Amino acid sequence: MYKKYYHRFLEANAGIQHYASHSHHYWPDVTREAMLEYWDDSARFVDDKWDHIFTNKLPETQKLIADVLKLSTPTQIVFAPNTHEFVYRLLSCFDPLKKTSVLTTDSEFYSFDRQVNRLSEASIIEIDKVQVDPFDNFEERFIEKIKNNSYDMIFFSQVFFNSGMAIKNLKAIVDAVKDPQTMIVIDGYHGFMALPTDLSEIESRVFYLSGSYKYAQGGEGCCFLHVPKNSKHRPLYTGWFAGHSELSGAGGSVNYPDNGFRFAGSTMDFTALYRLNAVLNLFKKDNLTVEIIHAHVQKLQQNFREHLLSIDHHYLTEKNILSIDYNNHGHFLTFAMPSPEHAKKLHDELRSHKIMTDFRGSKLRFGFGLYQNDMIDLSAMKLKK
Repeated sequence: MYKKYYHRFLEANAGIQHYASHSHHYWPDVTREAMLEYWDDSARFVDDKWDHIFTNKLPETQKLIADVLKLSTPTQIVFAPNTHEFVYRLLSCFDPLKKTSVLTTDSEFYSFDRQVNRLSEASIIEIDKVQVDPFDNFEERFIEKIKNNSYDMIFFSQVFFNSGMAIKNLKAIVDAVKDPQTMIVIDGYHGFMALPTDLSEIESRVFYLSGSYKYAQGGEGCCFLHVPKNSKHRPLYTGWFAGHSELSGAGGSVNYPDNGFRFAGSTMDFTALYRLNAVLNLFKKDNLTVEIIHAHVQKLQQNFREHLLSIDHHYLTEKNILSIDYNNHGHFLTFAMPSPEHAKKLHDELRSHKIMTDFRGSKLRFGFGLYQNDMIDLSAMKLKK
């Protein structure tokens, strides 16, 4: 019943079963009109475009995001074209003459993992990585690290991109951090608009990072960061948007606003923000909450797991799915394959039958979204066992 939102993407991909929504989610039709709206606003306002965006469109989008995450202060949300920009801006808050200590995991997305690995090579930071597997006691092991050590930054995912495993108790991890100077960052990219998320009890303590590319369905180019209200950080990596309110000033010392825009960068194409705004407004108007979306996807995942029994495949079997609790899991299921070569071969074979999945290393991922309401059909395929 939700396919009505996606006519254009579905028509353009007729005959394809798309199970990579965790990577490239189909966009609702309203995003096309949003792109045209941005063009029209650019033509209408010209030099006054930034004032229109900062005064009207941006605050509305902040409020829509804050409502989803149960955040009390929408102005603590700031935007950037990608998460990497925020990652580096957060890291730039620390004394460049002192090595920064970072606690993280071995399963963070590349935008963070590659950057901290390179900074570690240059002896700029010191990384302590906790292995996510076995996941059944990961949170306890991570909390134990926090209690027994001191860190400048703690960075971890709400839902891990390479498995779909989800943190059960964000608050327990946050509460374990006793040093108020320790920066806590949650990568919520696979959680936002997928898992019901209430940050109200920890909003004063955490930076929450996400964007529109996955389940928010607005496409690439609009990421956001929630900044704790009491943050006094002065990132070295800063841009003119952070000083937008004082552009007519005489200059001098570098000041930062007392809201999320202390982490703002510089000029960006706001087309993606218009798209995100359109999707969130559409779902709000239709009362399509994250809870409803999540329940729909959980039903799809349950049907999928039951369907696996009928194909009797050697690798596509429930025992190979990385999960310990399907009720607390991301919107994709990950199959552990014997090797990256096995994962690629099966991915390519599925693709030849117009079934779109993706893989990361030796892990094959099937994602589920609102535009699916028919069960995946693997039974007609002559997959090699």
